[in-house]
Amino acid sequence: MEIDDRGIQLILREIQSESLIVALKGASPELREKIFKNMSQRAAEMMREDLDAKGPVRVSDVEAEQKEIIKTIRRMADEGQIALGGKGDDAFV
Repeated sequence: MEIDDRGIQLILREIQSESLIVALKGASPELREKIFKNMSQRAAEMMREDLDAKGPVRVSDVEAEQKEIIKTIRRMADEGQIALGGKGDDAFV
């Protein structure tokens, strides 16, 4: 699933910080950086600090938060707020 930077910014407005922190515990470094890149520098620094301070989190909690975020993303896509793309999809002009 590919989401452009504008879409990520819109998604971040819909997600509670605590949910994002838990979900990012199980995210790849590449995904974390993509998220941080779409925040203000200060917000990204605070999120990194919160991630470090959070400590260990149960995998089941991480998966639950990730599923909730995916539900939010799908809802936003269904409502036309964001566009989801994937490898090989036609580009929009």
